[in-house]
Amino acid sequence: MTTPRVFTLTLPTGLKLLNANQRIHHRVRADLTSTLRGAAHAACSENEHMRAALAAANPNPVLQHAYILGVLHPGSRRRIDPANFYPSFKATVDGLVDAGVLEDDDHTRVVGPDMRLGPVCKGGRLTLIVQEITPAQHAAFQLNTTLAVTA
Repeated sequence: MTTPRVFTLTLPTGLKLLNANQRIHHRVRADLTSTLRGAAHAACSENEHMRAALAAANPNPVLQHAYILGVLHPGSRRRIDPANFYPSFKATVDGLVDAGVLEDDDHTRVVGPDMRLGPVCKGGRLTLIVQEITPAQHAAFQLNTTLAVTA
């Protein structure tokens, strides 16, 4: 078995992030989403390993199945819930699809993003760690409905 590929994509510091607790106008939300999506797409081009993988896979996607770990590097030490930043992580994963890393980000291809808190970074930023997984590993993440307990 070959070693799975892992790509670490760091977005620029200081990007305005979307938070599930925000109540903002839909147009502002759409603009922020577009900016985050574009930043993730650009991060793929700026990462030499991802750029090489994109060139080698062209016109196909780089990965068939992936586990995505999303790391939130907050701008301060205050208490924070990384899961509230799901809209930001979702936009960045869409940027990976736009770049050609994945064909789609649906449940048949992607596990995650699993959102975690990283070290403080002045200005704040997001990092995506994209790990290639096999179809069998992907299937292991799926809920076994025969074992699911219902109330």
